[in-house]
Amino acid sequence: MGSAAGVSAARALRRRVTSEDPHRDEDFELLDADRSSVVTTADGVPLAVREVGPENAPLTVVFAHGFCLRMGSFHFQRARLSDQWGAQVRMVFYDQRGHGQSGEAPPDTYTVEQLGQDLEAVLAVVAPRGPVVLVGHSMGGMTVLSHARQYPQRYPTRVVGAALIASAAEGVSRSPLGEILKNPALEAVRFAARYAPKTVHRSRGAARSVIGPILRAASYGDAEISPSVVAFSEKMMHDTPITTLVEFLHALEVHDEAAGLETLNKIPTLVACGDRDLLTPMEHSQEMARALAKSELVIVGGAGHLVQLERPDVIDDALVRLVERATPSKLVALTRRVRERVRSHG
Repeated sequence: MGSAAGVSAARALRRRVTSEDPHRDEDFELLDADRSSVVTTADGVPLAVREVGPENAPLTVVFAHGFCLRMGSFHFQRARLSDQWGAQVRMVFYDQRGHGQSGEAPPDTYTVEQLGQDLEAVLAVVAPRGPVVLVGHSMGGMTVLSHARQYPQRYPTRVVGAALIASAAEGVSRSPLGEILKNPALEAVRFAARYAPKTVHRSRGAARSVIGPILRAASYGDAEISPSVVAFSEKMMHDTPITTLVEFLHALEVHDEAAGLETLNKIPTLVACGDRDLLTPMEHSQEMARALAKSELVIVGGAGHLVQLERPDVIDDALVRLVERATPSKLVALTRRVRERVRSHG
């Protein structure tokens, strides 16, 4: 049933893709040219890291991407915000374990708790000093919550703001994804990944046929989507190793990082989502926003799960506001206004 529903939703998506393509000439590999480094986690997994902006910038913003994606899913944020923030902000992006250019790891380490520890490893190496704002999309938002729960002493002394985009504090079993997770094909692949890794490739097609259409259908809402953006996100999903896919699916189902909300309550937060998000329905975002005293809730009409790719302008503006709220010195806001004044007079 789940697979059939996914296929019909995917067909509907294909009809919505516009023939006009405003992003036909977009360079989606932009991040690959940025300053690169590798952070090795405590258990020896190499994480690929990219940076934009001066190393001595007054503020560092760290981005944690979502399930079956990689740091490139923040492409539009990287493109616009590096120009807008200039020398005042350093942006740090990294691929989560098992995703993108980061190393694969033992399947039993593919947990949301571990992702919170990986984020701490990245911060320790790349941003050991100075204020930090954390931005997480989907599973990346859960990573931020996991970090907040495990390292509450970092808030608000080091982490001064956080954004949870298309995310959830507790398991996604309440969403349509929960139904799909009960599919025996996925359990079979998960069993193989743990106990018979050499046989995983045999069941890979079955798992992809179950989850692929759902991820694609949930990615975008009703708006006309650029075919280039769709192709880019589908490539990220397709390139994700099958073990990563099935293990983290399970992790997302069982995770509970609601305790992290108590820590985030100390700092300004942004909670954002699309109102057509099937994977983390907007009720999750509304619940989190209610629990966060200093939150701004942004619900993007007509957008799906990949809201930061679908409506980057709305998310970018919200991140600018978050940084202005989170930076006590107002240094960033002041510099930005000066630069805009110069630009308007020039």
